[in-house]
Amino acid sequence: MIRFIMAGRRLVKIVDETHEISRRRGNGKLRREIWVDADGRIASFNLAFINREIHRGDNGRVLGYDSQHGVWHRHHLGEVSLLKTNDFEKIEAAFESELRDYLKGGRR
Repeated sequence: MIRFIMAGRRLVKIVDETHEISRRRGNGKLRREIWVDADGRIASFNLAFINREIHRGDNGRVLGYDSQHGVWHRHHLGEVSLLKTNDFEKIEAAFESELRDYLKGGRR
């Protein structure tokens, strides 16, 4: 388990994006938020695919990776599991791969 404690240091949000996904491409929203610490390291993040037609629980989050409460974890249809890596690039690649599967109709 990885925890980030920022005593007296502020995190800076460097990415804050919401993209609407057309019904033709799979419907829903893509949400990306990334914060860095004073040294420029990723300290917090939220990557989410939201589609209430697929999943109504967890605020519509079908798939997501985040570091809420300092713990890096994955959401899938309401289930939460801890991540075995703290390599953000690998996490982001896994999210993008799984998202492509959903948008192609392979995971519904």
